[in-house]
Amino acid sequence: MGALSIRNVTRSYGSVQILKGIDIEVDAGEFLILVGASGCGKSTLLNIIAGLDVPTGGSIHIAGREVTHALPKDRDIAMVFQSYALYPNMNVAQNISFGLEMRNVPKAERDTAVARVAKMLQIEHLLDRKPGQLSGGQRQRVAMGRALARNPTLFLFDEPLSNLDAKLRVEMRAEIKRLHSLAQVTTVYVTHDQVEAMTLGDRIAVMKEGRVEQLGSPDDIYSRPATRFVAEFIGSPAMNMVAAQRAANGVAAQGIELALNERQRAALGSAGSALLYGLRPEALSFADSGLAGTLAMIEPTGPETYAMVETAVGKLVARVPGKVHQRVGDSVALRWSAEESHLFDAKTEQRVA
Repeated sequence: MGALSIRNVTRSYGSVQILKGIDIEVDAGEFLILVGASGCGKSTLLNIIAGLDVPTGGSIHIAGREVTHALPKDRDIAMVFQSYALYPNMNVAQNISFGLEMRNVPKAERDTAVARVAKMLQIEHLLDRKPGQLSGGQRQRVAMGRALARNPTLFLFDEPLSNLDAKLRVEMRAEIKRLHSLAQVTTVYVTHDQVEAMTLGDRIAVMKEGRVEQLGSPDDIYSRPATRFVAEFIGSPAMNMVAAQRAANGVAAQGIELALNERQRAALGSAGSALLYGLRPEALSFADSGLAGTLAMIEPTGPETYAMVETAVGKLVARVPGKVHQRVGDSVALRWSAEESHLFDAKTEQRVA
């Protein structure tokens, strides 16, 4: 049994079912990401793990002990919220040690814990300051320090970086990854940000409408998306989807044959006649020959450029390195490798091969 077992967990509010049977096993020391669009149930699931909500069905086990109906204080967890939830009348050291004080931990042990986490978080110079004297990133470090001081079995993060600006999010993301590598505490992290999911997680659970669409490593999720939803949700810009059909020689769209790899050809027999042919933007490149189109839009981002091309099979977005020297309205050609293509059954939206 893992450090955390989520077994057939459901949650309903009246006739509305929010969670529809979640099964996840989390190993000791693993960093699990729950990611999905707003309303998918990821925060509800985290609250159930924390004991802030109770499932309608199923069970939660932490370190081999069932805690489905246990109070949060009896679960040996520590939680970091989107809002920092710091006590404004206490300084940093008091905020970090407050949870330990409530558990009657001796002062000497509390002071040792504060010193340990302050060094880990590089906030020793802030211990005498009040939250109102801190930046957003410093406040989030204090909130994490309060959780780390507990030395819990399980860390729970509820979108902890949402209130930070882009630069701070990058810094804090690296900080969280560093802290996890040091502490090796089992962690469940909720986010709607796919970049956080891909960079932080050992495994990612992509959720949609109360179900887990796919559970796997970041590479699995990105390179072998199990469904159309996962393929389009993970990755920016989103994966291009071309409506296609079975053809005599494989797959075609608007009469144009689309290249397949050997795995896709071998699996075609299990798919319906209506298909979706997926291409990530970075798989597309400009070439002297290939799929003809007209350059419809250019979005430079600095190191790379997003280029939208109108083709006979629909609008395709290419992500190309550097600058695009063609202009809007120019004729271009796109090429790609069949090994970088993805195929989905249009009816079930499940991956083929």
